[in-house]
Amino acid sequence: MAFKKVLFQYFTLALCLVFAFCAFEGNARTLEDAPMRERHEQWMAIHGKVYTHSYEKEQKYQIFKENVQRIEAFNNAGNKPYKLGINQFADLSNEEFKARNRFKGHMCSIITRTPTFKYEHVTAVPASLDCRQKGAALIKGYEDVPANNETALLNAVANQPVSVSIDASGYEFQFYSGGVLTGSWCHARALLWGYGVSDDGTKYWLIKKFMGSKLE
Repeated sequence: MAFKKVLFQYFTLALCLVFAFCAFEGNARTLEDAPMRERHEQWMAIHGKVYTHSYEKEQKYQIFKENVQRIEAFNNAGNKPYKLGINQFADLSNEEFKARNRFKGHMCSIITRTPTFKYEHVTAVPASLDCRQKGAALIKGYEDVPANNETALLNAVANQPVSVSIDASGYEFQFYSGGVLTGSWCHARALLWGYGVSDDGTKYWLIKKFMGSKLE
């Protein structure tokens, strides 16, 4: 009987130690998580984010945390000519981002082509161009730029902004912050309104992107 009593006491002590360890681990994780939760609260205030339920807030916080960690790891690697940043999409998974902006594929195949190209015979264009500095406006009507012809596209952009369809579903596009975005990127409407060459010789296009029905 005494043996059973001692055994029970040891069992009770072991159980208490397990509970104490779990509580310690939980508190440690909470303390470790505190700075990130504070960043999430600050981000919510900046972007006016309000969640309906506490479980929705927790779910969005976890997405925010994963995105922040991924963005910081990407930037710290320093092996790309562009940077990512924490923006208004930081609580969206990439799937939610794609659904929000309705990336449903390329539409060029169903658009009626125009038979002419007004800049076909352009021979001289500026070495670089930024239509933002010119206060360029959108032009009514449209004319197709010949497909797979970068020279024709350059001639067109040198004379006016050009509406294009680009692959913008990638994580890098979601959090792009600055630099020359490279890579193979569902499609989104965008506006080409300039071009140039970076310090390392990389040619680039200046893009004003449409998010859903909004131009940003």
